[in-house]
Amino acid sequence: MKRWILPPDATDASGLVLEDADIPEPGPGEVRIKVEAASINFRDQLILTGWYGRTEGRRLIPLSDATGTVDAVGHDADHSWAVGDRVTNTGVRGWEDGIPVEDLGLGLGSLDVDGVLAEYVVLPADQLARAPRNLDSAEASTLPIAGGTAWNAMFGDHPIGKGGSMVTLGTGGVALFAVQLGVAAGADVHVVVRRGDHVRKLRDMGVASVINSVDSPDWAAEVGSSIGSVRKVVDTVGMGVLPQAMEAVGKMGEIASVGLFEVDPKPLGRSLLAKQITVRGVAGASRRMHRDLVEFIETHDLHPVVHQRYDFADAPSAYRAQAAPGIFGKVVIEVSR
Repeated sequence: MKRWILPPDATDASGLVLEDADIPEPGPGEVRIKVEAASINFRDQLILTGWYGRTEGRRLIPLSDATGTVDAVGHDADHSWAVGDRVTNTGVRGWEDGIPVEDLGLGLGSLDVDGVLAEYVVLPADQLARAPRNLDSAEASTLPIAGGTAWNAMFGDHPIGKGGSMVTLGTGGVALFAVQLGVAAGADVHVVVRRGDHVRKLRDMGVASVINSVDSPDWAAEVGSSIGSVRKVVDTVGMGVLPQAMEAVGKMGEIASVGLFEVDPKPLGRSLLAKQITVRGVAGASRRMHRDLVEFIETHDLHPVVHQRYDFADAPSAYRAQAAPGIFGKVVIEVSR
C-alpha cells in the first residue's frame, strides 16, 4: 500500500513524503479499514508546523479523520463490525458517554499515534462508528472531529432547539456544521464572517442573518441592536473573542469555545458574573454523541459542506488549500474511489 509520512524535520506541506509500506494486519480487538477519504482539520496544520502534537524524532502518518470499508477483523474485535461495513473513526477513544475520559489525548495523527492518511489503517474496534447512509465517502470523513465537535457545542449542554437563537463565527468545518445543525433543529442562526463573498452561500443554507466583522468590528453590538441577545455562541476562533461573545450572549446563555486561532483572553469578569454565562470548552465528542450525530444527519438528510476534494497523490496541495484564507467548509483527500 501507499501512505503519507510527516518526517521529524518537516514543518510545511512540501515536506510530506509518499512511501510504500506493507498492508497492516489487525491484532486482537482491532479492525482494518480500506480508507476511502480523509479530511483535514486546523489541528493538523498545528501538528504540521510543530505548534503541538509532535514527538521529537518520530515519523508520523498524519490526519485524524477518515471513512472507509472494513477490510479485516482481528480476533476478539467488537462483533458489531463485519467485512464490508462502511465506517468512520470517532474523534476520542474511550469516551463512551457522559463525563469525558480523564485524558482525551490529541487524537490520531499526533504524538505517538499514527493517523489515517494511508490506503489501509488498523484501528481499535471501539474507535469506529457507522458511516451515515446518505453521505458519500468524502462527506462522511468530515464527521469525527469537525462534526462531532459541532454536535457537542450545539447539544452537549444548553442544547439549542426550535426558536432558539445562536451565533457562530466563520465558515470553517465546525462553524458550518453548527450552522447546518442549528438550522435543521429550527433555531435562528446568525453568522459572523470576514468576507462578503460568503454571505449568499450562508443565506442559501438558511441562516437568519450574516454580520461582516470587517464592516462591523464590534459585531456583538450589531447582534444586540439587530437581533437581541442570543442563547448560544459557538466560538470557533478562540479566547480572544470571548469579550464580544459574552456581550452577544443573553442571561444564562452559553459560549461553546472550540477555537485555537486566538488564545489570549482579555478581562472578562463583569459580563461573566452579571449574566451568569456558561463558558464551556469543547474538545471532540463521545461515542454516544457521534452516534446521535449520524442519526440526525440521516433523519434530516444533511450533507457536510466540502470546500474542495483532492486526490490522494496530491495531499500536500490539500494541506495548502486548507490553510488558505476564504475556506468555506472542509478540505478532503479522496484516497480510493
